[in-house]
Amino acid sequence: MIEDNVQQIGKIDRKMFTDADISILTEDVVLTVPQLQHIMQKHPSDYEDYHAHLTDVLRAPDFILEANKPNSAILLKAFVDNGEHFHLVLRLKVENDPAEYKNSIITF
Repeated sequence: MIEDNVQQIGKIDRKMFTDADISILTEDVVLTVPQLQHIMQKHPSDYEDYHAHLTDVLRAPDFILEANKPNSAILLKAFVDNGEHFHLVLRLKVENDPAEYKNSIITF
């Protein structure tokens, strides 16, 4: 990943994922330009409407579910902003990943 192709979003507490049978190697969470473009194409107003909630979801999700992709999790958070429920899909950096990888937001 090229650094200017990545936006630092926040950090996760790796202890929240202890039920998962994987070793998460970093607390850093990023959003890449291609994933941001995906979010803006698939969910046009969501980034503008909800990007301010990203760090809250990462810091304190209500639920963490295993996603259908390897080394990924779905973080769920209900918050008061038009009564919305927020779903964030996070790719977790694990042992066999390239060194430059970080935990990365896939979509929300």
